[in-house]
Amino acid sequence: MKKYFLSLAVLSLFYSKSEACAWSDPDYEYFNLFTQSIIKDKSYLPFLHSYSTRFYNDFKPSLIPDENIDAWKRYFNNQLSYAQTEYLVNKMNMSDLNALKKGTPSNQLLVNLGPGFYTKYREGIDYLLEAKYLEPYMKINYIESADSFYYREPGTGKNATNLDYGKTISALTSLYNAAKNPEIKQRYGYQIVRFNHYTRNYDAALKAFKNYVEPLRLKGAPYIMALDQLAGAQRGLGMNGEANWNFFQVFKDSKSRKESAFISMKLSDTASFNNILKRAGTDEDKNMAYFLLGYEDFNNPIPIMEKMFEINPHSEILKVMAVRSINELERSYLPIYYYTNDNNTTVQKNSTNSTVQNKTETEEPKKELSFWQKIIRFFKNLFSSKKVKSSDDVKADQSDDELLESPNRIPVFSKDNYWYDDKTKDFLDELEKFTAKTKEKSKDEYWQIADAYLKFLKKDYKESTEILNDIKTNNPEYAEQIKRMKVLNDIVSQPKIDAEYEDYLMKNYSEYFIEKPEEKKDSTETDEYNYYGEVPSTADFLKDVLANRYFLQGEDGKSFLMNNKLSDLQYNPNSSLVKSVEDFYRKTDKTQFEQQIIAKNINDVGNIDAFFAVIYGDRAMRQADFEKAKAYYSKAQNFSGIPRTEWNYDDKKVSPLKYPSGAYNGFSNISDLVFGHNVWESFQSSPEESMKKEDYSAFSFIKPNMNKLELANALIQLKKIGTGKNQTAAKANQLIGNLLYNTSVLGYYRQLFVMDIDNSNGGKYYFQNTDQKNPYQYYYKNFLDRTYIEPDNFDLAINYYKKSLEISSDKEQKARVLFQMASAEQGKYYQYEAKNPSKIDYSDPKWSEKSDAYQTQLDQIKNQRYRTYFAMLKSQYADTETARDLMGNCSYFGYFMK
Repeated sequence: MKKYFLSLAVLSLFYSKSEACAWSDPDYEYFNLFTQSIIKDKSYLPFLHSYSTRFYNDFKPSLIPDENIDAWKRYFNNQLSYAQTEYLVNKMNMSDLNALKKGTPSNQLLVNLGPGFYTKYREGIDYLLEAKYLEPYMKINYIESADSFYYREPGTGKNATNLDYGKTISALTSLYNAAKNPEIKQRYGYQIVRFNHYTRNYDAALKAFKNYVEPLRLKGAPYIMALDQLAGAQRGLGMNGEANWNFFQVFKDSKSRKESAFISMKLSDTASFNNILKRAGTDEDKNMAYFLLGYEDFNNPIPIMEKMFEINPHSEILKVMAVRSINELERSYLPIYYYTNDNNTTVQKNSTNSTVQNKTETEEPKKELSFWQKIIRFFKNLFSSKKVKSSDDVKADQSDDELLESPNRIPVFSKDNYWYDDKTKDFLDELEKFTAKTKEKSKDEYWQIADAYLKFLKKDYKESTEILNDIKTNNPEYAEQIKRMKVLNDIVSQPKIDAEYEDYLMKNYSEYFIEKPEEKKDSTETDEYNYYGEVPSTADFLKDVLANRYFLQGEDGKSFLMNNKLSDLQYNPNSSLVKSVEDFYRKTDKTQFEQQIIAKNINDVGNIDAFFAVIYGDRAMRQADFEKAKAYYSKAQNFSGIPRTEWNYDDKKVSPLKYPSGAYNGFSNISDLVFGHNVWESFQSSPEESMKKEDYSAFSFIKPNMNKLELANALIQLKKIGTGKNQTAAKANQLIGNLLYNTSVLGYYRQLFVMDIDNSNGGKYYFQNTDQKNPYQYYYKNFLDRTYIEPDNFDLAINYYKKSLEISSDKEQKARVLFQMASAEQGKYYQYEAKNPSKIDYSDPKWSEKSDAYQTQLDQIKNQRYRTYFAMLKSQYADTETARDLMGNCSYFGYFMK
């Protein structure tokens, strides 16, 4: 029976260095400022640093030359280009080669080579015909056991045992003996060794190598390929030491087979690289063995690098170890997000060095995402903010000269990386010393570039630039890296960004800020969604630098728009930030940089003036300033709806959300139930199920369906009526209290004044955010992954209820009002509880006992401070019909009344 189960053991082999969280891609979570692939020997590209995959694969496979193709190119006396040779050897049909052999070629490449091509290279063409015939069968016959767990991609089902063993060996031996060219002869020898290996005739494979490959004394591509097959046969015989040594030779001498040889060594012998080092006789072998040891155990590669330096300071693989070390440091120093926790301690979010001091809560994403996008964002957004020092306070404490000196700054921008552990800082110091030593010994400019980059990480921008200016190179990849690093040093060392410097940026570095038009995809390409977005780039890093500078300078609007769209304000519509964004929007003398780089993020929100007016009006409503709200809402009558998006199935793309007729859109279509009260607390139920209308007969201005301007007008009139002393005034104050409660975090209409389209759960409705002044301490890059809404003031609703209670003479109405007051008071308790979380460490052996005691303390505080109106209801109005009805419908009230 076929089994398609990939065991965890196999997964761990290929993803042993990946994060435990399967939804995270660590190679997308730091800035790739130092290009790993600038090493000259591209055959080592797979061994660059990667956490997402077993081997580094962020390069085109064509960058790694295939020695077999190079050998064929030489055989054909360089009449063909590398690409043409690769096509001829690996892709051309047998029928085309047979036509060439008959003198009637139709393939245009063969036609262009002329009629004498086959005659001149007869042996080689005949070999290719034989090799192409054999190739579909050159797979080992898989023997499945009852306990096999494997996954195999669908294939032809052919393997080497489908060929007649005797006839195949006889034919290959005959062709071997007939061949005159030693290289072609050796290729037939390779085929004999391979065929025996794949038919599991391991002893015959060993003899074939000894009889047909070794005597020719050629060490080129055919020999390497045959040696690879020999090692496989030796592994089949249990000769793991010999197999490993030969796989090591393949790794060392081959350019295109390093990955497969490395895996073969791993599978052959668990102590493979130590055993190879013991056997190494030449400096080259020792150097390569040290590289493999360092590659496998990368905790601290410096000691291994020192040994490699002693053997050969000019070694290319020493550069590979160095670039991996630099990349490891870069992941620690340049994560894509920074957060703060309760103690203003920096929390950096990246894949390899996430420093978290306190427990944090996970928040839901705020954008309209698909289910799977939400799942992925949920696991990626592992950190949320709590109480922090406000950005205004931070800015007030700093002068322009101090912007880079404060320890509470983003690491790459600050002078001191004080939050990194000693091991990380020591590693940087050690690597810097090693690089400085090696650049004096080696003539390769790479070491000077590496030294300059380490100076950059240490914030020594001046010395880094001086090193870069002294480098003379003809290597285009080196030159591009030098250019990029000069830009980094220039911009990051600038403490303040003013109009003059913005002009300087546009004049000298516009290419890093102006987005290039997207290239059209080939029609055959699949348009798969990339859950992680684009890999962070130099341009993204520089945008963060500027966003941080603007933030420190008090230009929050510009800081916000460096990383966000105007429409994103809907998710965290806090007033001070909105005002700063609006000020920038209305600025008439924008610099070219502000116009082209920042203002481009002022995206389509319909009527921009109306968009701002709704946010301000909503805030005024939450503060019970109905007159101010009316003034703002009167400017928002052209509001076209909260700018959300939806998937358009007809056009197969994301399009602006079209609100159905009668649906709430952020401004219009508000039911008069907003003045009612809960029948039961269910946010998922329809308004008619969860809410019940009050008696509005005395208030004809309350319409069944209103927009926000009409709602503000109604509240103003209720407020005026509420100044009276009669029963109508009592009712008016009760209705105002109802609206303020119903639009709070506890109310069914909690979405009305926080720029949301429904009351479904999310970060906007978390009590944990009630004590925040501003959770953004560095920039607004992670704006959509955090929550910041000004907290509800439940006293506003309670005060209107108090007026109603004082005026009313209706005992049933008083009972209803008291229950509403008690519900609002419950909100105040939730805010208190959120501000005073348990600080008991889960590792405490008495955690359960202490947690129970803490909960008892909270219960006492709740009953002593936040049950005032429940107590009044119980002591004075327990005999009312309203109280009896509430006891049946409200479980916690019924429990309290017992």
